[in-house]
Amino acid sequence: MDKSMSVHVRQSHVREKPSFLGRILARLSHGDRVLVLDDKTDWFDVRVEATGARGFMHTSALTIKKVILNPGEQAVEKTATSDEFALAGKGFNESVEGRFRAENPHLNFGSIDRMEAYGVSEDQMRQFLFAGKVMPKGEPL
Repeated sequence: MDKSMSVHVRQSHVREKPSFLGRILARLSHGDRVLVLDDKTDWFDVRVEATGARGFMHTSALTIKKVILNPGEQAVEKTATSDEFALAGKGFNESVEGRFRAENPHLNFGSIDRMEAYGVSEDQMRQFLFAGKVMPKGEPL
């Protein structure tokens, strides 16, 4: 099944297991190439062509098209992160948010903007989920 694919989001991760909670083994950027070794439904078993790192990537971050990186920094900066790509799949994007803000000028979006800027490490997220016994479907506690 070996086939070469490109990362088509700004940033993505190769994980130890086919789960968003899997430890990050490699961080990839737009245009990086991977070799798909096996298809695990929503996750591909991959090997990073440049480094040989092996792990799992979610299918939403990859495309069979070869991404040519010669458009200049501005074009790459405009590509979506894997998180933005997931939100867009659920109907959220800048246009929808702009329309909502315009229709609700009385709302204070400062708290939401601060929450969006807040980040946690992979370890902090795992500890939080484990403490609350919250795991994605099919994940053991």
